[in-house]
Parts: sequence; structure tokens; C-alpha cells
Amino acid sequence: MVSSLVAVEFLSVDGVMQGLGSPDEDTEGGFAHGGWGQRYGDVLHEVMDPDGMTSTSAYLFGRKTYDKLAAFWPSQPDANPMAASLNGSPKYVATRTRPELAWAGSVPLAGDLDDAVQALKARMDGDIVVLGSGDVARQLMAAGLVDELRLFVHPLLLGEGKRLFGALPAPRELRLRGVASTSKGTLAVTYALDPRT
Repeated sequence: MVSSLVAVEFLSVDGVMQGLGSPDEDTEGGFAHGGWGQRYGDVLHEVMDPDGMTSTSAYLFGRKTYDKLAAFWPSQPDANPMAASLNGSPKYVATRTRPELAWAGSVPLAGDLDDAVQALKARMDGDIVVLGSGDVARQLMAAGLVDELRLFVHPLLLGEGKRLFGALPAPRELRLRGVASTSKGTLAVTYALDPRT
């Protein structure tokens, strides 16, 4: 029984993930382009894989992403497949500051993140999905714990902002598993990350 860790990320072509959803989502560093992803969201259903949600057994978030999602999704009806998946699945949260988590099914991860995620992968079936949560995703990629990347690359160059990919201890080979495009030019690209040798 071993889970796969899947990072689902929404990016500009130049790799920026900051402030996707709304103008005030993340203004750190003076970022002034918040909400850039809104113009593409209405067509993402064209490339979303419905099987992706059915294979999800749990979610993993950084604290900022968790707080943003927890302010919206618990009040959404289960008729929305994303709401049903998020609200009905365990949610693990990497947090060192505030262990209280109001969203039903939420569990703070204790101790070292890499060790906690390795333990989760060893005891769960299905996919553990990291949504956004750039700091968490970068740390887990550097540790070799991410098994699959599902990238939604939007046709936009932002030129500034927090990027998904950071330093790695060594290059990583990726294997293309699938690619699709929307009518607005967003690419949905799925890569497998082979175990580090």
C-alpha cells in the first residue's frame, strides 16, 4: 500500500504561480497581477480529468493555501465535483503556527514535512494531491517525494512573481503522460517523475 504524491499547479508560461485567483490573494513582494488566472478558468473543464478526482484519497496544503480554500469550499454544494472531493477527503496541512483547523477532515502535519509525507505515502492508497502550496511543493520536489506533476500552463508571461520551480539537488527526468489544450490556449501537461537514483 503506497500512495502517489501528485502536485497540481496552475502557472504562467514563465512559471509564475503567485496570485492566480484574485487581486488580493498574494501580494507579497509587491506583486500587482493577482487574479491573472480568472480569464482562463471558465474553460478548464475542457481538459480536467474527472478520473483525477476519483483517484484522490487525500489533499496536502501549505497553511496559506489551506486558509484560502477553507474560506470558500466548505460552503459549496456537493453537486460541484470539486467541492465534493475537497469536503469529503482528508486534508493534511503543513503548519507550524496555528494547529487549529476548522474545515472538516483537516489534520495538521506534525514534525518534519518530508518524514510526515513519507509516512502518509506508506499508509495510504490512491493519490495524495498537493494543490498550489508552492513552498510545500518545492520542498517535496527537492526531497524526491513528488511522483507526478499536473501542470496547467496558461498562455501568459507575467515577468515577475513567485515561481513553482526552485533549486533541486540534481536534475530530474520527467516522462510525459499526457497533454491537452483548451480553447483559450491553456495547456494541461502531466509528467511522471521517476524516483531519484
